[in-house]
Amino acid sequence: MAKILLVEDDHNLAFLLKMQLEHERHLVDEVHCGIDALGNLKDHAYDLVIMDWMLPDVSGVDVIRKFRNIGGRTPILMLTAKGAPEDMATGLDSGADDYLVKPFHPTELGARVRALIRRPAAFAGKVIQIQDIELDTVNFRVVRQEKEIELTSKEFALLELLMRHPNQSFSLEQILDRLWQSDSSASIDTVRTHMKTLRKKIGDNEENAIIRTKRGMGYRIMEQPTRSADVEE
Repeated sequence: MAKILLVEDDHNLAFLLKMQLEHERHLVDEVHCGIDALGNLKDHAYDLVIMDWMLPDVSGVDVIRKFRNIGGRTPILMLTAKGAPEDMATGLDSGADDYLVKPFHPTELGARVRALIRRPAAFAGKVIQIQDIELDTVNFRVVRQEKEIELTSKEFALLELLMRHPNQSFSLEQILDRLWQSDSSASIDTVRTHMKTLRKKIGDNEENAIIRTKRGMGYRIMEQPTRSADVEE
């Protein structure tokens, strides 16, 4: 699951693309102009940007250049009807990571999205394992101590986020921003509730702890077992 910013001024195409991406369990924020795209990129963290070239205000190429000039490193897939070699060169030179010419097949889009959001080599496989928890990102299964654990889609996404970044702390605000859409009515309390139920389902307690909290830092999964628990929020 990835958080994706979709920038496409054709509302019908944007609707279809968003449906496809959400079917593949991604979270999608949809905007239709360059100014809104820059605003979202400033305020939110994304795993991928899908950027149309021809926008009604600022072109996709200019949005990418502005984003890269301020240090933005999020992978960007450019969509455009411009298929000439010189156009492709312009798009890639502006800072796009990949270039897809319209019209395209949904299967190709899905493959390119997966390639761009692929994690580092240590996590490239479909199964991530931290301590005694195994998380299958393809079949959406979680197993701990040989027992399968039933999670909701949001609990699964929360556990996946932590397991893809072992020992890295995520604040409540960061989790809210990454796992809920920007226009969602979800709140910090929503994150706390999901974290509480996730911990209960995976049997996370002081004797068998894997998710830790530290006041002022947030939640993290420990790659290696530790003897004492951190301070709980």
